[in-house]
Amino acid sequence: LQLVESGGGLVQPGGSLRLSCEASGFTLDDYIVGWFRQVPGKEREGVSCISRSGGTTNYVGSVKGRFTISRDNAKNTVYLQMNSLKPEDTAVYYCAAARTIVSTMCTMVRPFFDSWGQGTQVTVSS
Repeated sequence: LQLVESGGGLVQPGGSLRLSCEASGFTLDDYIVGWFRQVPGKEREGVSCISRSGGTTNYVGSVKGRFTISRDNAKNTVYLQMNSLKPEDTAVYYCAAARTIVSTMCTMVRPFFDSWGQGTQVTVSS
């Protein structure tokens, strides 16, 4: 089971990035997917999650209205569209997956996830 993030980079405040999380070795259809982020010296923080069906999503308060999570099960990929980026969004972003039989469930509880990507750096700076 492998998750690979891409799409990170350096962007100016107010700019946008789209992160991708592609799964290999398994199909994402049966998995909740979450995006997390971490800065040095701080705990990994849940940013967003999406249910198996894609019909349930959730966001941490600091990104609501700016970030959008989506999934394309045909491409085995989950996306995180990040708009109006702020310097405080700077972090390494990780995607994670957890298998569940509940198609509408979405969680950002970190211990729930057992498959993680290697992370992609997002830096918001002028």
